[in-house]
Amino acid sequence: MDTQDAIDLAREAVVVMLIISAPALAAGLIIGLLIGLLQAVTQIQEQTVSFVPKIIAMILATSLLLPWLIQYMMQYSSDLISGIPGRL
Repeated sequence: MDTQDAIDLAREAVVVMLIISAPALAAGLIIGLLIGLLQAVTQIQEQTVSFVPKIIAMILATSLLLPWLIQYMMQYSSDLISGIPGRL
């Protein structure tokens, strides 16, 4: 395995990590923006008000997309493991 192969593996792992985490992060971002807007309009500046809805949204998004996330990770793992003989 040369340096370029190691860089490619690391880059691919980072891309997969970003794709896997994107739904939960997007849900947290959207809910956070909506709660922040609501807090700005109503002038309620309590930090704990935004925490619970964001956590619930992130858990819900992860739960709904869990079959796709698992399938994506299994495909990545299968490709990674099957590519070992060619990289050595």
